[in-house]
Amino acid sequence: MISLIFHKQINNGFSHFEIFNSSKKDPKLAEKKSSQCQKSFDSHFENNRSSTSFQDNPCNIDEDVTKILKCETINIAIVCAGYNSSRSVVTLIKSILFHRQNPLHFYFVSDKKAQLILRTLFKTWAVPQVKVDFYLTDTLQSDVDWIPNRHYSGIYGLMKLILPKYLPPSLSKIIVLDTDITFATDVAELWKIFSKMTSQSIALVENQSDWYLGKLWKNHNPWPALGRGFNTGVMLLNLQQIRDFNWSAIWKMIAEKELLSMLSTSLADQDIFNAIIKQYPQIVYKLPCQWNVQLSDNSLSDSLCYAEVQDLKIIHWNSPKKLTVRNKHSEFFRNLYLTFLEYDGNLLRRELITGCTQTSEPLNDSIDSQINDHRPSDNSNNDDENSCYEFNRAQYIQHRIHLFYIEFDYEPSPDGNDVTLVVQLSMDRLQMIESLCEHWEGPISLAMYLSDSEVQQFLGYHRNSKILSERKNIGYHIVYREGPFYPINKLRNVALDQVITPYVFLSDIDFLPMFGLYDYLKRSIGLIGLSSGIEKSSLSKKRALVVPAFETLLYRILFPKSKADLNRMLNVGELFTFRYHVWIKGHAPTNYAMWSQATTPYKIKWEPDFEPYVVVDRDVVRYDTRFVGFGWNKVSHIMELHAQNYEFVVLPNAFIIHMPHSPSFDIAKYRSSSTYRKCLQSLKRNFIDKLSARYGKNFLDNSPIIIKT
Repeated sequence: MISLIFHKQINNGFSHFEIFNSSKKDPKLAEKKSSQCQKSFDSHFENNRSSTSFQDNPCNIDEDVTKILKCETINIAIVCAGYNSSRSVVTLIKSILFHRQNPLHFYFVSDKKAQLILRTLFKTWAVPQVKVDFYLTDTLQSDVDWIPNRHYSGIYGLMKLILPKYLPPSLSKIIVLDTDITFATDVAELWKIFSKMTSQSIALVENQSDWYLGKLWKNHNPWPALGRGFNTGVMLLNLQQIRDFNWSAIWKMIAEKELLSMLSTSLADQDIFNAIIKQYPQIVYKLPCQWNVQLSDNSLSDSLCYAEVQDLKIIHWNSPKKLTVRNKHSEFFRNLYLTFLEYDGNLLRRELITGCTQTSEPLNDSIDSQINDHRPSDNSNNDDENSCYEFNRAQYIQHRIHLFYIEFDYEPSPDGNDVTLVVQLSMDRLQMIESLCEHWEGPISLAMYLSDSEVQQFLGYHRNSKILSERKNIGYHIVYREGPFYPINKLRNVALDQVITPYVFLSDIDFLPMFGLYDYLKRSIGLIGLSSGIEKSSLSKKRALVVPAFETLLYRILFPKSKADLNRMLNVGELFTFRYHVWIKGHAPTNYAMWSQATTPYKIKWEPDFEPYVVVDRDVVRYDTRFVGFGWNKVSHIMELHAQNYEFVVLPNAFIIHMPHSPSFDIAKYRSSSTYRKCLQSLKRNFIDKLSARYGKNFLDNSPIIIKT
């Protein structure tokens, strides 16, 4: 099938494009016109090699008259606000990165929530030749907050109107995208179209529904538009020309005029853009429909676009229903979207094979250089270092992090004693979240170690869970899988860094708190130095409140409602002190015998290998990330608290219970691999030496790593 594109030249521009399809027209005629036009084009191109203007192409054949420079940076602006948009925009970014061959510079207009999420994501993603700048909506919204808007995007749906005003004056052109876009081609192909915009300042695809024709329902009264109007989900803005057009004054003038009769916008910025184009049609360049295939509820893209093009460049899910929208070809488009949704984002860190200047050191080189920087000067342990290379490397891996993957809404209690439960998990512990929520009604900061595809499984699990979907006080933070080890302490730090309450309860996902523990901890934090019978700590000391840990070997138990119930279950063998049979030293200083009789808090002394679950200030020292997988990850943290002169106080009426589960992959490696244990011993020795030097104390490494089954 041969497609020819002809044009009619008017005032050095192009009034329209007519596509002739050989399947619908005379094939011989189409072939003849194609040959004539190609010869004319070749001759014209030879005579005008220095020209880069689209209008110099006499046939408007879809050829690369202007080649984009291989190191030319493509500028992209995206308005992204809130938790949901911050999640959906990642799929757009993946689709762009997958196809791109050029450096990219993203300009995000975001609220504080999205800015935190996206800054962290791009920083930890560390994609070569990608720059990111942010503009805070709080400082810009006064320009548009006077416009009533009925669109679900709210005030953020109007932000594209003010991009020419706030983007850098040195920026001459930019692609503007909605967050619900999926690319099926290299964004550079869209960037090339700027060379075809001779006098136009905006390039848009025609709207693919009857919305602006006013035919959707009786008494439908849309904003004025040129013909079908244009969709603003994909825009090319020639910023220099649009500023020369006096854009800021004109859009406000037209918006004010139309609002007198329309009262509000229905499609946010799109209504205002179309009203401007209606009055100034010369500013718009009509993009081919495949650059914005719209899947709205009333889409006519099947008849208006699919039949006329061979390849679709951009899919636009511009319905509030998004992936659930009904469309003849929605399954095909959905599969394209899901491809990028579940695609491993780590693979997009690849270097561009262009010879362009790098914006950052390649990650693998950076990791190796950090390992070398921390390597001892002598070569006495080269064999050990080589066998432990992956262990040493693990602490320097830069994991992608997506904070607050699901909406979070919580304000700490005004009494100043609020506490957040901090836990981490992998996919095999996902089912524990519901049980945890039934036992803990307070805020939770949860770090999850998942692959891109597992994240989608979690999202489905969350949406289908009545317990989880009703909770807004849980911060879900995704740390994407990379490397052979479970980065347990990095996960803890990620969860800890996002806490907004003054205090934290540092626990693990396998433990269920006693019912009412949240309120009890808040009361204890307020009373521990007052009426508890324990003197207040001096200013030089900090305090860690110890919550005693127990365990059951049964998958189902009648959970104790009180300390008396727990003592009874201990006496009959339904519960045990935690790890009493394999690792007594881990919790022995808690003094369970004393706890069973205690009615007031009591102080205990730190001992080597102590690893209690504690309540501390949220500014507590972070976990040491050299410890990955199984072993010494929590012991090292408690040791550092002791080095900082923390006082450990056991709460008399608090407890948590460890629930049974299958062994993790890391503990299996620990038990089966002597190399694993040797490397862990080396990390432990190195940690103790540095801790002793840092705090001027003499910690001894007198507890060798052993196998505990």
